[in-house]
Amino acid sequence: MRNQILEDLKLAMKNQDKERLSVIRMVKGSIQISELNKKHELTDEEVIEVISKEIKSRKDSINEFKKGGREDLVSKTQSEIDILSEYLPKQLTMEELIEIIDKVFEEVKPSSSKDMGRIMKELKPQVNGKADMGLVSKMVKEKIEK
Repeated sequence: MRNQILEDLKLAMKNQDKERLSVIRMVKGSIQISELNKKHELTDEEVIEVISKEIKSRKDSINEFKKGGREDLVSKTQSEIDILSEYLPKQLTMEELIEIIDKVFEEVKPSSSKDMGRIMKELKPQVNGKADMGLVSKMVKEKIEK
């Protein structure tokens, strides 16, 4: 994953694709900061987590830009999200996500909302990077409350 990002960085420089180059440099910097903090080279899963955080940050920014009526910034930020999304694994469909959640519920057999942590612990390795964890958390909460 790291090597792919570095190759794409070189390609963006050659093609003089300023927007792509800017986004890839930013994510490369985030990866390097994370590596310094963790004191080891990141695994592909950890790189995916870094990219997911960057995407989440941009989605939050889009919501703020919409509130402020800044459509120019909304479209710029959305194109950054599109570039970052190329590095994530294929996203799960809603049906696939529901199926995975149901399976974990059968395994864990939660009795109350206190079991939320156990459920999320089982779900995270299966859906991390493939689905928005905020959405997953919301779906699990709703299912527990039923």
